[in-house]
Amino acid sequence: MRADAERSRRRILDAACEVFLERGPDAPLDAVVRRAGVGPGTLYRRFPDREALVRALVTDLLTRLAGAAEEAGRVEPDPYLALRRFVHAAADLRMGAAIVVLLEHLVVDEELVTARRGAVVAVEELLRAAREAGRLRADVGMGDLVLLCVRVSRPLPGALAALEADGSLVHRHLDLALDGLARDAGGPLGRPLGFEEVIAAAGRPGEQVGE
Repeated sequence: MRADAERSRRRILDAACEVFLERGPDAPLDAVVRRAGVGPGTLYRRFPDREALVRALVTDLLTRLAGAAEEAGRVEPDPYLALRRFVHAAADLRMGAAIVVLLEHLVVDEELVTARRGAVVAVEELLRAAREAGRLRADVGMGDLVLLCVRVSRPLPGALAALEADGSLVHRHLDLALDGLARDAGGPLGRPLGFEEVIAAAGRPGEQVGE
């Protein structure tokens, strides 16, 4: 893909992520066009309908999620700090909130399952390394991590959104929450929540991915 075409595609996907988070996946595509600063023809040449746009956006988010996990493990020698680095990177990409919103309107096929598998494997490796290093509670599953990110990273409603204007509040709240995942945090242990349980609860069929 030519560099200018890739930049245009990136603008559309980033704009779609923002618009769908703010207004839901049924938001008018005209709003995506305006946010991206492209013409309607540019959007529809790349994404002929809403389903194609949502599918491309989810696949892109999952691919970037896997990339963020792999990079965190590569550049951060401490396994627990690598996990923290990944969670903050995922928050910057607004993945936790966006994927949950978009999956509600998406038919799961093999392409999406493949992208999901790549993300799960990369994040599970971070969790495994942190557990084995004794830096993470034994009862933290990927499902717990995903839902924690979803709860913390959803946009604040109404006038409260002004508190998040500079993007720093979500990172503060993530740090507060992540401190509770540390091995030395104390408190009773529970049962890890697996990612496949989250997928099943969301009614999204596809390949089962174990812990």
